[in-house]
Amino acid sequence: MSTIESRLADMGITIPEPSAPLAAYVGHVVHNGIVTVSGQLPLVGGALSQTGLCGAGVSVEEAAAAAQICAINILAQVKVACGGDLERIERCIRLGGFVASTPDFTDHPKVINGASEFMGAVLGEKGAHARAAVGVAALPLNASVEVEATFAIS
Repeated sequence: MSTIESRLADMGITIPEPSAPLAAYVGHVVHNGIVTVSGQLPLVGGALSQTGLCGAGVSVEEAAAAAQICAINILAQVKVACGGDLERIERCIRLGGFVASTPDFTDHPKVINGASEFMGAVLGEKGAHARAAVGVAALPLNASVEVEATFAIS
């Protein structure tokens, strides 16, 4: 078992099959050793695990857990891009996180830490990345969080 797969197993996490895109785009694109993963929602078994707005019923902790699910779904896309071998990941370059929130909510970074900390735990040093955490009025399907990512692969 690979180091990344071992870490996932130790965390009790199984990488799912990637979800189908919701509109006119693809789940990921590979070009010159770079994988760009489209925004992933906190889908578990095809259903959203978290909906609503931070600052209006969704706590930072709930949204951070949803961001971790988004990160798991990102790795599902990367696993396909790498032909099933996550050890081909050389680096998580960037995460972009979108948090559905009320105008007065300001803890977007804490929410997206759910994805960032997961990448660090699973990928080790390869998981250190640049990042953006942005508040938005709404996300597809009323999701509370959406996360996109870019990776370098061998």
